[in-house]
Amino acid sequence: MPLVSIQKLSVSLPSGADRALATEGVSLDIGAAEIVCIVGESGSGKSITAHAIMGLLPRGVVATGGNIFFDGVDLLRQPADAMRRRRGRDIAMIFQDPMAALNPVLAIGKQVSEQIRAHQRISETQALKQAARLLGEMGLGDVSLKAYPHQLSGGQRQRVMIAMALSLSPRLLIADEPTTALDVTTQAQILKLIKHIQTMREMSVLLITHDFGVVADMADSVAVMRHGKIVESGATAQVLGNPSHAYTRALIAAVPRGASQLPPVSQIQPVIQVKNLTKRFRRGGLFSSTPTTTALDDVSLILGRGETLGVVGESGSGKSTLARCIIRLLDPDAGEVRLEDVDIAHMRSAALRPLRRRIQMVFQDPFSSLNPRQTVGDSLIAGPRAHGEDVRAARHRAADMLDLVGLSPQVLQRLPHEFSGGQRQRIGLARALMLRPEVLIADEPVSALDVTVQAQVLKLLDDVRRQMNLAMLFITHDMRVAAQICHRVVVMRHGRIVEQGPTRDIFAAPASDYTKALLAAIPGRQAL
Repeated sequence: MPLVSIQKLSVSLPSGADRALATEGVSLDIGAAEIVCIVGESGSGKSITAHAIMGLLPRGVVATGGNIFFDGVDLLRQPADAMRRRRGRDIAMIFQDPMAALNPVLAIGKQVSEQIRAHQRISETQALKQAARLLGEMGLGDVSLKAYPHQLSGGQRQRVMIAMALSLSPRLLIADEPTTALDVTTQAQILKLIKHIQTMREMSVLLITHDFGVVADMADSVAVMRHGKIVESGATAQVLGNPSHAYTRALIAAVPRGASQLPPVSQIQPVIQVKNLTKRFRRGGLFSSTPTTTALDDVSLILGRGETLGVVGESGSGKSTLARCIIRLLDPDAGEVRLEDVDIAHMRSAALRPLRRRIQMVFQDPFSSLNPRQTVGDSLIAGPRAHGEDVRAARHRAADMLDLVGLSPQVLQRLPHEFSGGQRQRIGLARALMLRPEVLIADEPVSALDVTVQAQVLKLLDDVRRQMNLAMLFITHDMRVAAQICHRVVVMRHGRIVEQGPTRDIFAAPASDYTKALLAAIPGRQAL
């Protein structure tokens, strides 16, 4: 008998949603000490299924049919107080965004101990001791219990969430996209930790992901969801090795393989030359005696016309700082950033302004970088208007740019919240291209996208690069993505370049141990 048996689960959405049911007739079993993965694109119903098990469906979203049996008890028929007792004790959940799930004004020790005291009659001192032990088991023994979430890295925050979830030794752990925005090495550590804990405690795990590489490394069995229905399920080896459904085959085909696809440009014509660039940040404020952090340390590189140069590395390696210094959102402390023959690194704002249109940027999160109260059309023409262009001409070109990135000109009057993540990223790209730049900087533009949408955006970026002969600086922590789109790669760590060269050479014979570690951490590299 399985620990969890979901039988013909249907969950309705509020009126006005894009479909009537979030899930429709979903059936899935999770055995004792088994890892089951649900995989699919955004909107497929993965997270709704998990929240239904937890009894945490959003307001207006209601389970209208089916059953969820946990150890023989139908959770959908349990009163609210009974479900509160089960949550944490029997079923626990690791949420996708630990920064949003953790309380920003409470120390991490307090948050873990609160979870324990909610279900056990013990003193705060005893609960804190248990919290310290749990955090130590998660590899956070050197982190103070008095630390706050904002003082921790993404991987550390995720470990705190895991400690909270495991504090009462649940029989089922639900992990909802626990590694989506993490570096490949941190992702590998978190997945290894979950696997180790699952084995040690003989715990069942429901892992939600859109990454088939994670499925290959973690799952005993897998269910593929689309539009609220399970289209295929079975043992992992069977589904990955011989998928029966066309949608499953499309998802697997969209996963970057981590093998270089583009040869280096035959002759580099430099557009951007970075020489000995250095950037430091003072950690304690302007008048603090706290030592500075060196974000960039003597960085030099060349970006040629018509090529894509990848900058890869973990969080904190200096990738985004480098991009912001090149585009002059940050002022470097030393070194040069030459745009052809002009050094813009220390140029005053007035002199720099006419040159800004030559370098544009696509940001990681298109929703936060677009004004939510401004229509797409107004967002696109803002740059040309700032440079004195006629409104009518700017709007005409905005329609052309939307067509270039695969969107209808009719979307000019719509607001950003009306679009999917992939569509918003296309709008962000169209906005960057409005000024006809020579250099395009793409800062983690696909890190939060589903694999199929990610593949579409990567192909779009490469198509635009070729059509406009752009020099593109592509920043990513995903080595598979770098292999797919970059002619050359720069590998960064702790603000320094550890190696650089043609992508195919770096992947075939990495010279640095750090690069080797990044490549080894790619999920599912051997299985897919």
